[in-house]
Amino acid sequence: MAPQVSVLIPHYNDLANLELCIVALMAQTLTRDSYEIIVADNNSTVGIDAVRAAVGARALVVPAPDQGAGPARNAAASVAQAQAFAFIDSDCVPARDWLERGLAALTHAQIVGGAVAATARDAANPTPSEAFELVFAFQMKRYVERKGFSGSGNLFVRRSAFEAVGGFRKGINEDEEWGRRAITRGHRTVYDASVCATHPARHDWPELRRKWARVTLERYILTRERPHGLLIWIGSSWLILLSPLVHFAKVLRSPRLHSLRARCGAIIILFRVRAYRFTQAYRVLLSELGAQRRKSSVTRA
Repeated sequence: MAPQVSVLIPHYNDLANLELCIVALMAQTLTRDSYEIIVADNNSTVGIDAVRAAVGARALVVPAPDQGAGPARNAAASVAQAQAFAFIDSDCVPARDWLERGLAALTHAQIVGGAVAATARDAANPTPSEAFELVFAFQMKRYVERKGFSGSGNLFVRRSAFEAVGGFRKGINEDEEWGRRAITRGHRTVYDASVCATHPARHDWPELRRKWARVTLERYILTRERPHGLLIWIGSSWLILLSPLVHFAKVLRSPRLHSLRARCGAIIILFRVRAYRFTQAYRVLLSELGAQRRKSSVTRA
């Protein structure tokens, strides 16, 4: 018999966190025969055989040769057997009742976004970057209720809805684009705080910088596809630059930070991240405009 739910995990060069994720999945409150686990390996440098050896019989490992988390999720979905899909990232750790809660939520919704909490390596003494992420990372409730999409690191979808919406796109903010496309197909995402997972916070500034360099480029591509996308991008960039003047109060009120040192560190990183995102937004914009000018010059020549 087909399982009730297929757990779909994109993976790339992260065997240590993948192990933590699978250990948590093996301890779910559902009976083991009621769910399958599929890991889509996205060209990890250790090779797919090493990933299969690490996973063992606990999960099916399939190749995802098209680079990107979106294509990897699609590769996992293409071999899934269940009528419900549970998407989770390889560096997320689901709560013990994650699958049970997610399936319960799918009884009254076709798409469900769950909660993701950032965690620090030392909860009592987070680094400034970790303190920032403890406050601001993975705001899934706001994503779902204000923007209409959920992060695919904790996402439950009925198979029928996924097939109607189609797979994730490559090279953009695929979570947001998929959520918007779902809305146009008549499928609304519902937030359920009881469907819980955790994700390690970025530990230092280089990790945060790499994240926001990638996210800024992906969001730029997605924004430029919208009507008046250029104006929206310029306006939103200035709002990002000014946002710390408002958001620093969120740091001061956050129940997740327990020391003055952590709050001060988070505020410093808040201003640094938003300044970086502003400058990166204009780097991406100027890079594209320069490429367009060069292309136009070659065409005229």
